[in-house]
Amino acid sequence: MSRLDQLLSFHADDPDDSFVRFALAAEYVKLGQIEIALETFEALRRDDPRYVGTYYHLGKLYERLGRTQDAISTYREGMDRAMEVTDFHARSELQSALLELQGLGAD
Repeated sequence: MSRLDQLLSFHADDPDDSFVRFALAAEYVKLGQIEIALETFEALRRDDPRYVGTYYHLGKLYERLGRTQDAISTYREGMDRAMEVTDFHARSELQSALLELQGLGAD
């Protein structure tokens, strides 16, 4: 059984499990299935906005697709959500990604 098959099985057992949905989206990215990865990340952000890991990876996917403004707004939203759940590490990662995208990051 492939990793994708395992994740799909886990998802079928509990379709609301945010970790499984996140892992599934990441696996789709790894497999080059970008559209379904994007749909999965966007649905996860909509359904569980406090799952802050989504924002970094969704922002990076937007960057990859040339959707710079979507990436910027995703990083900013993620920073706000990270503060709501007091996840300072996630906020720092999102801030670094935003600054790098805006050309203000450290070289």
